[in-house]
Amino acid sequence: MISFRQKGDFSKLTNYLTKVKSTVRLSILDKYGKAGVAALASATPVESGLTAASWYYEIERKNESVTINFLNSNVQNGVPIAVILQLGHGTGTGGWVEGRDYINPAIRPIFDEIANNAWREVTKL
Repeated sequence: MISFRQKGDFSKLTNYLTKVKSTVRLSILDKYGKAGVAALASATPVESGLTAASWYYEIERKNESVTINFLNSNVQNGVPIAVILQLGHGTGTGGWVEGRDYINPAIRPIFDEIANNAWREVTKL
């Protein structure tokens, strides 16, 4: 038979995580939101420029998490243009227009910067 005994509590861990949580400044996320929108706008394939100019971000707070959502408001006939540029689409004559992966390479450096800066903040406590 295997048995476990535990002595003490998790107060040190709880205090540490509370300290980490309090050091995160949510306003810094605006900086990353703006940088992400700029990166997406500059990487978006341009024909009219409408899709590139239609990027925006929202910061969503739920329970204990915060999310930056990057969105594009250019929708034509119910079709999100940024998505079909990314993934490709059929044509009215039965052809196929290949998509171009422009979103992931544009936004990856922003995500890397967020992760690096967050790790730096957490480890300096």
